[in-house]
Amino acid sequence: MPRSLIPRPPFSRYDGKAFPADFLAAFTVLFLAVPQGLAYATIAGLPPAVGLYAATVPTIVAALFRSSSHVVSGPTNALSLLVGTAVAAGLGADPVEIALTLALMVGLMQVGAGLLRLGALVDFISSAVVLGYITGAGVLIGVGQLHNGTGTEGPRGKIWVTVGGWFESLAQTQPVAVAVSLGTVVLVIAVRLLNRKLPWRLPSAIVAMVVALVVNVAFGLEAAGLKVVSDLSEIPAGLPDFTLPDLSLAPKLVGVAVACAVLSLVESSSVARSIAGRTGQKLDGSTEFFGQGMSNVAAAFFGGYPVSGSLSRSALNERVGAKTRLAGVMTGLLMFVVLLAFGPILNHTPVASLAGLMFVVAYDLVDVPRIRMVVRTSRADAAAFVTTVVGTWTLSLDMAIYLGVGISLVLFLRGARLVRAVELISDASGHLQERPLGALEGDRACGRVRVLNVEGPLFFGAAGELREVLSEAVRPESVRVLVVRLKRAHGIDATTATVFTDLATSMRLAGRRLVLVGMTAEDATVLEKSGAAEAIGEDCLFPTRKEWFSALRSSLQRAASLCGEGCDQCPLLKVELHGPPVEQQRAPQ
Repeated sequence: MPRSLIPRPPFSRYDGKAFPADFLAAFTVLFLAVPQGLAYATIAGLPPAVGLYAATVPTIVAALFRSSSHVVSGPTNALSLLVGTAVAAGLGADPVEIALTLALMVGLMQVGAGLLRLGALVDFISSAVVLGYITGAGVLIGVGQLHNGTGTEGPRGKIWVTVGGWFESLAQTQPVAVAVSLGTVVLVIAVRLLNRKLPWRLPSAIVAMVVALVVNVAFGLEAAGLKVVSDLSEIPAGLPDFTLPDLSLAPKLVGVAVACAVLSLVESSSVARSIAGRTGQKLDGSTEFFGQGMSNVAAAFFGGYPVSGSLSRSALNERVGAKTRLAGVMTGLLMFVVLLAFGPILNHTPVASLAGLMFVVAYDLVDVPRIRMVVRTSRADAAAFVTTVVGTWTLSLDMAIYLGVGISLVLFLRGARLVRAVELISDASGHLQERPLGALEGDRACGRVRVLNVEGPLFFGAAGELREVLSEAVRPESVRVLVVRLKRAHGIDATTATVFTDLATSMRLAGRRLVLVGMTAEDATVLEKSGAAEAIGEDCLFPTRKEWFSALRSSLQRAASLCGEGCDQCPLLKVELHGPPVEQQRAPQ
């Protein structure tokens, strides 16, 4: 295992002066982690205690192994909803066993991605797609809590099934449940407004949950039929047990596991980068992958379920003033204290109160200003956003993730220009200059010799683009010799070597020639082994040399000799090929 992948432990060389700030941040985050843990586990269709367990050892492990000083891992809303799809499917197994197995599979995938140094892969997921998934998930979370918010029972499934069933069940609405859920929403909003005027912040979620719990106990609302956490599954007083995933379920969970792994990595990386942008901390994407994977592996063996970097808890951790990763470690340790001392008390938390919290979460997830910005930016982003939103409502959530990844890939392929090619000409003062390919046809120094400067990775993915560029360059029948400069190109493989072979062969049949110049030793070897060197001709290959432009000068002289009478007066042969490389002499394009 690469040592560079594992960050230094947060307690090594720890500055004791940072402890008060780290502890205060951990204590503050705890007040958000408790209600969120209970609520998110409910979204996932799991016992509420599992949400608290997922915020203990997994949170500690993530803080030990990831590079970000502020990201707090644990249960999150969108990921919980995705886990809920697997739990709802049943698969003939206990929901907790499904969750544990998912956590192990997700963790191993993420650890593998970290070891393979795939940290940059999240850059290829479009932000419009991520926003679309989060928006769609936010609506689903809100809709999914309608029954809990009114104390009714009814069918659950696709968004239209849940809403239709909820309308049909309104006759059985429990006024006390509605009062608790709406009261929770109002109280959260009121505390948020109050926080704007206070020098310190009250944890709105824990305030609302504690008030609902106190009101329930004081007025005996359980006796009036109000559903509480213990009606779903009791939270035992004590630490999470050591658990073992059921590996026999793995083949049935591969699709959901991959989707969870992707969503978790995208979510965690986005949170880490967002905070690092404010703090200036340097992150290692692959270490983030590895740390998040280790966190999920820990969740599998300590009673949790798939976790990710939490945006709300991480932002709060940084905003309160956490200095090091030890704040995340202390957050997990404090959750142990909650389980040991307050588990039985949390059993009396009204489910309608958790539904109210989820209504607020759902509202927060639908980021209208960002949606408006994305929709206005471009048609492609707008289409990606809308398609992903609709996908979350009509497809299974794991398929919606795959749809989003597919859309991101299409957008990347449409926008990516792997090969950059410009034409080199001699200007009026005898200097080598660049012009866009196909522009200023009458300004070329010699109609029979054309010189291209090609830059970029010439692997198989760029073969089609390279073929198109070279075909355009030799399209004018007046061009007798095409000189392709590869000084800033790299990574030629068998596919792109075939492009050069085909072009050289077709040009020779037409009495024309292809000349390559500036190849590295590695690329020259590929051309030789692929047969491209033979097709082009050893006399038309000019690998890179130590002296500036020496190879280019030789290639132009060879082009003039191939071109025939008149080309020896070509201005390209008289340009001043010395000083800084041509790439630093570019004319405006």
